[in-house]
Amino acid sequence: MTFNDYQQAALKTASNDKPLEFYHRVLGLVGEAGEIAEKVKKLIRDGDGKTESLDTEDITKELGDVLWYIATIADYLDIPLESVATTNVAKLADRQKRNALKGSGDNR
Repeated sequence: MTFNDYQQAALKTASNDKPLEFYHRVLGLVGEAGEIAEKVKKLIRDGDGKTESLDTEDITKELGDVLWYIATIADYLDIPLESVATTNVAKLADRQKRNALKGSGDNR
């Protein structure tokens, strides 16, 4: 499955009838990312902090929710998911080439 195939499949389950759908999706993305962070927090709080202790099936589902929101937000903005992926990889490769992976700021 390509990124764009996934995006089209994800859109079959997306609703566009909410007047503030873009904001709903952005907040949904943050919420799902927060669920992953919460699981990692509990791994540290209640466990040994080792990633081997994570329930990978559960994390896979949560990552899928994050991906769904990314795909539908990109579509809302008329951006193919493939473009999001290739742009990101190119940006990171450029930073790596310039030895600028570490640090902060979008334009490093």
